[in-house]
Amino acid sequence: MVEPPLRGNSLATFALSSEQRAILDSADAFARDRLWPLQRKMDDEEWWPSDVMPMLAQMGYLGSTVPLQYGGAGSDIFTSGLITQALARWNHAVALSYVAHDNLCTNNIARNASEYLKERYLPALCDGSWIGALGLTEPGAGSDALGSMATTAVRRDDKYILNGRKLFITNGPVADIVLVYAKTDKTMGTKGISAFVVEKGFHGFNVAQKLDKMGFRGSTTAELIFDDCIVPAENLVGTENAGVGIVMSGLDLERIVVAMINVGMAERALTLALDHAQARKQFGRPISEFQLIQSKLAEMYVGVEVMKTFCYRVLAVASQVQPGSEGYGEIHKLTAAAILYAAETCTTVVGEAVQIHGGSGYMRETEVNRLYRASKLLEIGAGTTEIRKLVIASELLS
Repeated sequence: MVEPPLRGNSLATFALSSEQRAILDSADAFARDRLWPLQRKMDDEEWWPSDVMPMLAQMGYLGSTVPLQYGGAGSDIFTSGLITQALARWNHAVALSYVAHDNLCTNNIARNASEYLKERYLPALCDGSWIGALGLTEPGAGSDALGSMATTAVRRDDKYILNGRKLFITNGPVADIVLVYAKTDKTMGTKGISAFVVEKGFHGFNVAQKLDKMGFRGSTTAELIFDDCIVPAENLVGTENAGVGIVMSGLDLERIVVAMINVGMAERALTLALDHAQARKQFGRPISEFQLIQSKLAEMYVGVEVMKTFCYRVLAVASQVQPGSEGYGEIHKLTAAAILYAAETCTTVVGEAVQIHGGSGYMRETEVNRLYRASKLLEIGAGTTEIRKLVIASELLS
């Protein structure tokens, strides 16, 4: 279990405990051996390896925040973040799908759903036999996902009828269940939104198209359609018209875990840049001997270390947050700040790694190129850079 953050200026406030380090190192070794060899095929073909989720489950990485009674690991957000960091070092596409499954879907169900839904869905999500996704973003609703939401859910006896579309859904083509948000009372605006667990076999639910992305290829993405989709009333998560609280609580935890994808990718980019700088020779010397290259490497290192320290601090805070206290206040500001800094720093570090690689870094088949094409998404997904700034400023001025 993760130790609580300590008061004062103790090193433990800013560094990993021995147990946390063991979790990170174990996940790193697993990802290097099992996931790194998959990344090129995943990128070339937008291919999702069907045995990945069961492999993650065997390692105990699925259901990291889910209580033991439902098949989870009974741990916390800090552990989930460390696993994400390690996966992202070696296969950032798997890391993204892992977060969508384990944090956006599984963790939200564990924190907010009824006992019936927990017992029905969590064991399969934790053992990797089912894959989860989150259905929030729509074709006409990105940053204004709540205010512009057009998907509706109408209660009819013992079921809800859903109609609408969801776009840019990570894991959409392979998901067995989707946590879907829809308006149950249009007159209430954003306060009239509810959350539902929708199974892929439900009547009226279909994958409209698998999307072809610039980066994070292999972490499959889709547009989903709900055409008079029949959802049992008991699949309502929480209470009717209370979906906003679930969304906001989920976003806070999502942001800090997604921030750890940035950390892992930036760490890998720095390693690749160091290796290349020492191996590549120009003018009769390794380019690592040139002061301009040394300057880049030094600045990349500082960026990586600062983002790690900040993100670890926010993970520690997030791990202590009780359900219902997210979506506002200090945790709302901190998670937005962590992902804002991590995403912008990751983009900078990966960009400098490509620069150090020179022409080879521009070639699509290289690992550093895959990191470069993926990094931009992290300034857009889980709330854009601009939205993150608005969140921070709003809390500062409140």
